Amino acid sequence: MSRHRRTALVIASLVAAVALVAGCGQDDTASGGTATTADTAPVTVRVGYFPNLTHAPALVAVHDGLFAKALPKNATLETKTFNAGPEAVEAIFAGTLDVAYLGPNPAINAFQKSKGDAVRVISGAASGGAFFVVQPGITTAADLKGTTVADPKLGGTQDVALRTWLAGQGLATDTSGGGDVHIAPQENADTLAAFTAKTISGAWVPEPWATRLVQEGGGKILVDEATLWPGGKYPTTVIVASTPFLKAHPAIVTALLGANIAAIDAIGKNPAAAQVAVNAEIEKVTGKKLKDGVITAAWKNLTFTSDPVASAFKKAAADAKAVGLLQSTDLNGLFDLSALNRALGTAGQPTVPAS
Repeated sequence: MSRHRRTALVIASLVAAVALVAGCGQDDTASGGTATTADTAPVTVRVGYFPNLTHAPALVAVHDGLFAKALPKNATLETKTFNAGPEAVEAIFAGTLDVAYLGPNPAINAFQKSKGDAVRVISGAASGGAFFVVQPGITTAADLKGTTVADPKLGGTQDVALRTWLAGQGLATDTSGGGDVHIAPQENADTLAAFTAKTISGAWVPEPWATRLVQEGGGKILVDEATLWPGGKYPTTVIVASTPFLKAHPAIVTALLGANIAAIDAIGKNPAAAQVAVNAEIEKVTGKKLKDGVITAAWKNLTFTSDPVASAFKKAAADAKAVGLLQSTDLNGLFDLSALNRALGTAGQPTVPAS
């Protein structure tokens, strides 16, 4: 039997096992209560993600049908794509999205904005892979004074990182684009065009956009975000669930997280095949594939893991508050990793802590 065939069988077995446990374990809810008829009634599961390398586990799970295979028979999968975390959060608030892959800061913002009611972080997906890329002539932070730089979204994970780093360098910013350095949040594709045209001096972006700014825009890396975190570990993408959905459908959430685990396993066992799958899904959503050189180089900067690196959230919240993007650092109740740890146990993998 070929190595690829053995890998496929292992993943199929893992997904089937998680689906079985999820379908039978309806008395074990994520909130610690008891299951209801909602666990067996027909339900549409709406999952959101970005067409981006940092969301590779979601893209692989969609491409390979892992979500659909893992869900119990009463559940129907519906996927939606977004360009930034705050957009996905608004969809959760509007009741049109149940589970979303997004950055830690939008997750924190959603939790705070809803007074702890709307969302829970239920798993990790990716860590690492964010950089501050600047024009070649910029060598120090002082060179940025009076310039304009970009990031994906006001209040997003990279936005907080950029503002925090600039503040540490003695450079003031504000949320309206003023200050010593002018921050212009924009979509990543617009950032690449602006950087190439040299109308912005830099951008703090996740992969593959950091690599694209270097390879296609002629930029250089000024800051690797990993250097700003203890041990170089920080979450880039986590999975959140709407709290009502998590409480009503614990079996379905466990099944989804089992598929996420299977996707991460597939990525680790066959990165080349995973890159093909991810690129195919990116093309399906955006109409354009990434260049092979871009995806290969960017892939090396990312770690795909179901661990949300919960210990890093306190710093993320403190940083956001310090730059005026968050009112409170109270994250009590943000995490519910019970479904994740059930799925990890089924997969024979170690559980992860919620702090």
